[in-house]
Amino acid sequence: MKTYLNILIVFLMIFSSNKIIAQKDSTALQRKARKMVREGNKLYSQNQFTDASVAYKKALGNNANYDKASYNLGNAMYQNKNFKEAVPQYELSAKTAEDKFSKAEAYHNLGNTMMETKNYQGAVNAYKNSLRNNPNDDETRYNLAVAQKMLDKENQDNKDDKDNKDNKDKDKKDKDDKDKDKDKKEGDDEKDKKDDGKDDKDKDGKDEKDKNKDQKDDPKKDDKDQKPKQQQGKMSPEQIKQLLESLNNEEKKTQKKMNAQKAKGKKVKQEKDW
Repeated sequence: MKTYLNILIVFLMIFSSNKIIAQKDSTALQRKARKMVREGNKLYSQNQFTDASVAYKKALGNNANYDKASYNLGNAMYQNKNFKEAVPQYELSAKTAEDKFSKAEAYHNLGNTMMETKNYQGAVNAYKNSLRNNPNDDETRYNLAVAQKMLDKENQDNKDDKDNKDNKDKDKKDKDDKDKDKDKKEGDDEKDKKDDGKDDKDKDGKDEKDKNKDQKDDPKKDDKDQKPKQQQGKMSPEQIKQLLESLNNEEKKTQKKMNAQKAKGKKVKQEKDW
């Protein structure tokens, strides 16, 4: 029993010793962090923002939750116009700050940084968080009004751009539709022309086919059309001879009739039969 008691005492002594050592180490780190912050503040006051940033980072290396180090590091980066790098430092400071006033300052500077990057919605949110922790800060309230105005303007511009884009897309669609209608009409006109030409061709082909059919049905007609016509008034010698004989006979008959009618006093006009 006595042995167990001795072991327990030794264990408690070791535990207490380690705790004391850890506390001493933590205190030493906190002292180093505060020392680096003071060094950074001195450099910051001399406008040596880059060197000041290095000192603040060393302070955070010794104490990651040191809100003053993260806040001052954000300020140094802001002064160097490293706005994107400053944002997470202010967010960390707002998260680790132990009092509302410190939180309000961190959110206020976060809002200023958001304004620099034209993140107006983020700025509005940051300023509102700052006022929640310090409602009496008139500067923050003014900055919130400016950020809200810029946000409204941005939304309106985006809406106008969208409307303009929609109108352009509509105009382009209407133009494309008109071009399509025009192309379709021209295509229909060209098709009609082709159809008319085809109809004429088919008609000509049909007429030619009918003609060929007629020639096939009436070979004599085709032969007649194909042979040259005999000239009018031209007769063969045999036809002339026959005609003269016929005329002589008719003349004799006529002479007899005329002689017979002279007594009556009537003259008759004789028509030729050719």
